[in-house]
Amino acid sequence: MTTLPAFVTGPVRVSVPATTANLGPGFDSLGLALGLRDELEAEVLDRGLVVEVDGADGVPLDERHLVVRSMRAAFDLLGAQPAGLRLSCRNVIPHARGLGSSSAAIVAGVGLARALVVGGDALLDDDAAFGLCARIEGHPDNVAPAYFGGFVISGHDDDGVFYAVGSPVAAGVGAVVFVPPTPLSTKVARGLLPAVVPHADAAADAGRSALLVAALAARPDQLWRATRDYLHQDYRRPAMPDSLALIDRLRADGVAAVVSGAGPTVLALVDSSDVDLERRLLAQAPPGWQARALPVEPDGLLLG
Repeated sequence: MTTLPAFVTGPVRVSVPATTANLGPGFDSLGLALGLRDELEAEVLDRGLVVEVDGADGVPLDERHLVVRSMRAAFDLLGAQPAGLRLSCRNVIPHARGLGSSSAAIVAGVGLARALVVGGDALLDDDAAFGLCARIEGHPDNVAPAYFGGFVISGHDDDGVFYAVGSPVAAGVGAVVFVPPTPLSTKVARGLLPAVVPHADAAADAGRSALLVAALAARPDQLWRATRDYLHQDYRRPAMPDSLALIDRLRADGVAAVVSGAGPTVLALVDSSDVDLERRLLAQAPPGWQARALPVEPDGLLLG
């Protein structure tokens, strides 16, 4: 007779970082965690579903909520669904801006479900939990740094198994993000990409991606060259002309600026010890945009 897993008593808490994917040439494969974290709490109830959200308007407060859906998927793998749930979210990661809000929700949901089950870490280890997150999201470039933290190279093998390999980031590398007031859905941004690209562009992008791994690890002086993209940013210009115009201006000044994920946020990789540079960059935010300096976040999903 199979014994169903038991649930812990009382609430559990997790936090998950914002992330930026692609970093220019690393389309669907490179991701970086940033020092901005959503905080969530959940507990098992006798019945019903209560969803409380602070900091994100317009999200569903029922079973359609992405955190709830991710929790349900994890509970299925863990072998038990609770009779009731309470979920409380404090969202600070901007939604639909290319900073990994959906990946943060997915990773948080899987992490909460695992923490609510006695022995959940053993029943669903990190590799299995990450794989579930990647399947829910559809690609791993944001969920990998959201789950593991830091700079992560991710993808999937021919058999569909997802992988994530961490790579070092040199001390002093930081980021400045420029967040526009209007969102852009990933679906719209992806819809602008061509089905095929020239072989020369693919080869150039592969070279810049390899250089970017080395630049982040030990050669920050190469970040501007390493972040040159050939595969996706210019194709997306019609959907975010202001973002690409800002990138053009920043790169003309030697700043390693790129579209963050599917956009429309602009990411600039900088020497965080250069306070004057950060101040000059923050002053270049277009009217109505929010700009802030963020450190690279070494930690991904955290409990407590």
